[in-house]
Amino acid sequence: MNLLKNKEKIRFIDLFCGLGGFRVAIAQVCRQKNLESDCVFSCDIDKDARSIYHANFGDQPRGDITEIAALDIPNHDILMAGFPCQPFSICGDLKGFEDTRGTLFFEIARILKVKQPAAFILENVKQLQGHQQGKTLQVILDTLQDLDYYTDYRVLNALNFGLPQKRERIFIVGFRESRRFIWPKPALSRTSLTEILEENVSDFYYASARIQKSRLLKREGKKPYSEPTIWHENKGGNVSAYPYSCALRAGASYNYLLVEGKRRLTEREMLRLQGFPDDYQIVGSYQTMRKLTGNSVAISCVAAVVNSVIESLLDIEQASTNSFSFNRTTQLSLFSTQEF
Repeated sequence: MNLLKNKEKIRFIDLFCGLGGFRVAIAQVCRQKNLESDCVFSCDIDKDARSIYHANFGDQPRGDITEIAALDIPNHDILMAGFPCQPFSICGDLKGFEDTRGTLFFEIARILKVKQPAAFILENVKQLQGHQQGKTLQVILDTLQDLDYYTDYRVLNALNFGLPQKRERIFIVGFRESRRFIWPKPALSRTSLTEILEENVSDFYYASARIQKSRLLKREGKKPYSEPTIWHENKGGNVSAYPYSCALRAGASYNYLLVEGKRRLTEREMLRLQGFPDDYQIVGSYQTMRKLTGNSVAISCVAAVVNSVIESLLDIEQASTNSFSFNRTTQLSLFSTQEF
């Protein structure tokens, strides 16, 4: 049975919207399926995020979700939220519900209880799965099930969905009615860093001579790659080089990721690593874009999950090999109307 009020339009809300990665993803999927995507509500407490979101989508997100009554939020088919991950992440000290930001999950639950959308998609860091020996995740799942949602979760890696970024995130999906839902399968190909990295980058992005020398010394004697690499220095000071990026992080050192051990990623490169199209507008300082991009979602992963959720809602038979293809050459412009 089709669970959508209008089978030609998907109405969604974009909570903790940030740069709008969820919105880009659902727009891409809906265009592929000849559906209209309609964002009826968005919010984010970060004023920079709201400014950038407005510049790119024309909508002005609301602010603090705790000050917004659930009844004031329009009806919608899908609730989407990358709720604040810092309380559950390594960089955020893993405080969980002891951190005020960790309790924002219950704002999602509050809205689900009142609005009862057909489905939801939530995203967070993979550490949520094991936080407090799994007790935190169990509280979340129990809360969602108490709201009469059929719920499941899985950790997906952006590396397996076309993006050259090792970014493992937990996705939690739920449906108001029991549905046949199949988690998406990995993509068949991955974008090369060659398609991500810019040429003729300004001196602003280059690390100091001292830092570059330090990285080279730590990589001395290691086998070089024949393709571009991004060097990653972990908390222990070990430097590794890969033909992809380790996870972008908002709160990490400015030099923890260096292209060929020499320079920081540009704003456009960071957006590309998350799957944003090149017509996405860069607004504000480097620090602002770095923070918000690090907190954003890997669009190809989100799109793959959204694709599976919409097919379940439309009651479309899903093959066991279901996958959502993503690469730089077929990636749509943010405002394109073509299919891919």
